[in-house]
Amino acid sequence: MTGLVDDARLVVPAGLPVGLVLVRDAEVLGAEPFFPEFIAGLEQVLVPRGIAVLLQVFATVAQAMERLRGWVRDAEVQGVILIDLLPGDERVGLVKELGISALAISDPQTGDGIATVWNQDEVAMRDLVGALAAAGHSHVGHVAGPAEMAHTIIRRRTFAEAASEFALRTTSFGGDYSWAAGVRAVADVWTMTERPTALVFDNDVMALGGLAEAERLGLAVPEDLSLVAWDDSPQCQLASPSLSAVSHDVQALGVLAAETFLGVLGGAPPQVVLASPAHLVSRGSSNT
Repeated sequence: MTGLVDDARLVVPAGLPVGLVLVRDAEVLGAEPFFPEFIAGLEQVLVPRGIAVLLQVFATVAQAMERLRGWVRDAEVQGVILIDLLPGDERVGLVKELGISALAISDPQTGDGIATVWNQDEVAMRDLVGALAAAGHSHVGHVAGPAEMAHTIIRRRTFAEAASEFALRTTSFGGDYSWAAGVRAVADVWTMTERPTALVFDNDVMALGGLAEAERLGLAVPEDLSLVAWDDSPQCQLASPSLSAVSHDVQALGVLAAETFLGVLGGAPPQVVLASPAHLVSRGSSNT
């Protein structure tokens, strides 16, 4: 297998696409603005150089790995970008085994030696919890993304550590990046005797669902409950009240990833590139 892959790489034309394979629920993916913006950033750099982005979405990691093998076997791509990785992710080991150029959008530990771009979620989460503490919140909640993802684990751990440092009480809620998960979290808050006074959502779609449910239940935002989204978007800005958000330029992240990946394709040794961490943009949904 190794010899076959090496031979294939020697004849890969420069114009072959870069593969981006996602393991996501298709319905949730369709509602989330992150990936269109990220891909737009990739294409801003790659397309002028004659390199397209080939996106495929699968339900399981096993299906994604089979697609990666097929891409290499049939010389369909000249490299791959990995995102939404799990701790000890098999996809990282596979691209090493296959010998294909690869870039991980992940923390360095999960990237495990391949080229990596990391947007420093732990820095952003620590700063956000500090801002909530400074605003007078003593009980804060976190509506997390899919529990198995490495960046979700980092955010949850940092949320708990930072809250402990500021002597804040915490409540955690599971989520899957869907509108329904945000609705469920706020509905659960409604039933609590001692409610958190602020909720941090791991994406904008869940936050928008939470905002809608707060309005339905008669919870005043931000007077009764402050809401903060992760990944800013036009939807956050157009909501009523507008949603505070941990904001970063997703297209710029795509540009940085593409520029780093061009180096990988050019033979540069794997490196960890740190993107600027996201920062809190306060709007009408919070008193931060």
